[in-house]
Amino acid sequence: MTTIHADIPGLVARGSPRPREATDTDDAEHVLGDADRFTVLFDRHAAALHRYAARRVGPDLADDLVSQTFLTAFANRHRYDPRRPSALPWLYGICTNLMRRHRRTEARAYKALAKTGVDPLRTADATDRSLDRVEAQGMSRRLADALASLKANQRDVLLLFAVAELTYPEIAAALRIPEGTVRSRLSRARTHLRKRLGTTP
Repeated sequence: MTTIHADIPGLVARGSPRPREATDTDDAEHVLGDADRFTVLFDRHAAALHRYAARRVGPDLADDLVSQTFLTAFANRHRYDPRRPSALPWLYGICTNLMRRHRRTEARAYKALAKTGVDPLRTADATDRSLDRVEAQGMSRRLADALASLKANQRDVLLLFAVAELTYPEIAAALRIPEGTVRSRLSRARTHLRKRLGTTP
C-alpha cells in the first residue's frame, strides 16, 4: 500500500509503542459539544488518520474515509469518553469500522503487489525509508501476500499497532474489544506473518 510495508521486524516483533502524549483532555468538554470547535480535533488528527487510511486503501478513498470519520464522530460525540487523554484511538476505531466496506479494495491491492511487485496504491510522492528498505530486500511482494492472507480482524489489530502505533489499550478502546483479544489477535497475526515470510521470532 502507500507506505504500509513498514520494516518487517516492526510488523512481527515490535514491542508496545510509547504512550501518546495527551492532547484532547482539556478541550473535550467544549469541543465535543460545539460543531465549530470540533474542527480542533480535525486539525489535530486528520493527517494521521489520512496516512493510516491511505496506507490501507489508497489516497483517494482515504480522503472520503477521513471526512466520513469526522462526520460519524461528531454525530456520535456523546459516545466519546472525555476522560481519555486523546480522541485519536476513538477516531481510528471509527475509521477502521468504515474501512470494512473497502476490504476488497485493500485485499486486491495486496494481491496485485504480491503478483506484480507494483504497488497500485503508492503515490508518486510517497517517501518512506522503511518501505525502500523492505523493497530493497525483496520483501514487499511476500509481505503483501502475507497481509492479504490474514484474517480481517487480525489485520486491523496489526495495522493499528504497526502503522497507527496505538498501544494495546488504545487498540482495545478503538475496536471495542478486550485488551486480551488485542494481544491474542496480534500474536496470531505475527505468527502467521512469520510463517509466511520465513522469519524467526
